[in-house]
Amino acid sequence: MRDFAIHLSHRPGELGRVANILGKADINIKSVAAMTFGGQGTVRIISDNVEATRAALKGANLPFEESELVTVLLENKAGELGEVADKLANAGINLHAVYVVGLEGDLVDLAFAVDDVKKAKKILE
Repeated sequence: MRDFAIHLSHRPGELGRVANILGKADINIKSVAAMTFGGQGTVRIISDNVEATRAALKGANLPFEESELVTVLLENKAGELGEVADKLANAGINLHAVYVVGLEGDLVDLAFAVDDVKKAKKILE
């Protein structure tokens, strides 16, 4: 699983512009996170088609960063995220983003964008 971080200006219509570019390419957004800091914004997207997303963003001349994600299935209860975050921090792994990518019963499936994928996968096995 991979995500795309797209850096945008903080102004009306930027999220719609990205979503419409992907929609016109028949790309479904499976998960999205967005936030702004001052005059800048970042949209992070997990799509159903990595290659098509990459091509659509390049074709629209939108600068982006692409990352491999590390997934973990946790019990959906208080403290679970903290334990995982502590494990990663104690190993010196920095988090760039976290997504909820699934919920089923008492379980939650999370995906992390980190600075050391190989190390994070080993820690979260």
